[in-house]
Amino acid sequence: MRLTAILLLLTVTGMSIPAFADVDATKGKVLHDRKCVSCHAERFGGDGSKMYQRPDRIVHDRDALDQRVATCSAMTHTGWFPDDEENVAAYLATRYYKFSQPVVPAPR
Repeated sequence: MRLTAILLLLTVTGMSIPAFADVDATKGKVLHDRKCVSCHAERFGGDGSKMYQRPDRIVHDRDALDQRVATCSAMTHTGWFPDDEENVAAYLATRYYKFSQPVVPAPR
């Protein structure tokens, strides 16, 4: 939904979509391991990866993943900036979700 609204706005105003060359899944892994694993392991056991692999997971596309990472970040007071959240989402998309679309965050 957010992506659609932003793309429409960019189209109407004639602005171009910015490049996201700065997205770094490696940095995302570091942030994920530092802030997410302990909570997920507490809730799901093991290393917490069952959070992403469970049959009833709520993330089915990149938009949902971006929203979930932002929500978790806010709820757990990570102190992450939007770029940090994009890096974590890129890591999760690459490592666990493997969406058919490219690992590129929605424009802000």
